[in-house]
Amino acid sequence: MIKPSLLIVDDEKPTREGLRTALEDHYDVYLAESGASAMELLEKESFDVLLTDFRLPNEDGLKLIARAKSLSKPPICILMTAYGSEELAVEAMKKGADDYIAKGRMQIDELDMRIAKAMRQRALEAENSALRQQLNNRFGLENIIGDSQPIKEVLDIVRQVAPSRAPVLILGETGTGKELIAKAIHQLSPRSKQPLVTVHCAALSPTILESELFGHEKGAFTGAHEQRIGRFEKAQGGTLFLDEIGEIDATLQIKLLRFLGERTFERVGSSKTLTADVRLVAATNRNLEEMARLGTFRNDLFFRLRVVEIRLPALRERLTDLPLLSLSFLKEFSRENGKAISDFTPEALEALLAYSWPGNVRELRTAVEHAVVFSRGDKITARDLPPTIYKKPNASPGQPAPRGFKTDDLTVKEVEKQLVVRALRECAGNRTTAAKKLGLSRRTLHRKIHAYHLENL
Repeated sequence: MIKPSLLIVDDEKPTREGLRTALEDHYDVYLAESGASAMELLEKESFDVLLTDFRLPNEDGLKLIARAKSLSKPPICILMTAYGSEELAVEAMKKGADDYIAKGRMQIDELDMRIAKAMRQRALEAENSALRQQLNNRFGLENIIGDSQPIKEVLDIVRQVAPSRAPVLILGETGTGKELIAKAIHQLSPRSKQPLVTVHCAALSPTILESELFGHEKGAFTGAHEQRIGRFEKAQGGTLFLDEIGEIDATLQIKLLRFLGERTFERVGSSKTLTADVRLVAATNRNLEEMARLGTFRNDLFFRLRVVEIRLPALRERLTDLPLLSLSFLKEFSRENGKAISDFTPEALEALLAYSWPGNVRELRTAVEHAVVFSRGDKITARDLPPTIYKKPNASPGQPAPRGFKTDDLTVKEVEKQLVVRALRECAGNRTTAAKKLGLSRRTLHRKIHAYHLENL
């Protein structure tokens, strides 16, 4: 198991080194001799525990604790001092210290016990927070909007696979929501109390990506001034999401293959083998199967990653979800921009439905945000939409409006009804073909035909 990280701050070298010798069996110990050097480490790395002396050069331990507690992921903070007093203890707690110990009476066993107690308390608080979050979220799928058959099938797979330990490969075009699905898998899994760590593989060079994933030792390469903990270690007990997995080079493919087989790895510049209990979820918009066939992606790694495969539909394949998605984004961005915009005009909805959406849901979200920014009324008009979606009358013509699509008094239900009408007419009444075109099951289409009294079409 990976040891908790402990940063000891004391300006007296014998004290620093003595504490390191006493605690290094249970902790991954780092040392600093001043508040400034400690803060530099705290801003670069995430530590589990900060153990600091009260008397430090140019800055006392209370100020260091206050600064440490302002970090996005603050450590457990314990103050040591030879100048013990009740007043100082109270002040330490006000500044955010989790505990306080007098140097003169300090026993290593007692210090170890107090650190362990503080870490148990932190773990309990994190567990309670995770449980509260689960209660607030609807099965971890609260951000995935849609009622079409393709998206229902995806969510069914997510619910089924989430409790397992199996690697998952999420496939889909750019902007279809692969990261949302990865988050849902983690949230619904037994690992939800532990970290979900995300790495965007295409954003980093191969050398940097290797260091990011596996960590490195001090001096491993030029610029490696200190040891770095990698994402595998940071995701211990949780989930590691590797987005754009198709972009990694051959060397990293081999290392990932080894991890999937043995759960072991080494930091860059080290021969020490480490283990990590991490579930791997990967995603790509590329055709990995074709890449494996051509030899640009390892065939064995492809099959290791694809224990479970989830294919996300493009927005054009779940067009019946577009009105709901649009309204959801409208509500979000209206609130963010302090505007009271309640709906889309019929012409605006028609333009949204006529567009092909090469950027999928992500492009739709951006388009709605654009429209909210430019809107001057209580409804989004077609002219508020980006010019790529709505072609103004004097501009070059865009895509034609859907045949048979009426725009009078549109509501979300009316949009859905007219989509069904359009699909049935375009498919000459063939309900199986129309259902496929709409992204619905045949049974769901039958229910909608009956609900909208369209039996004679």
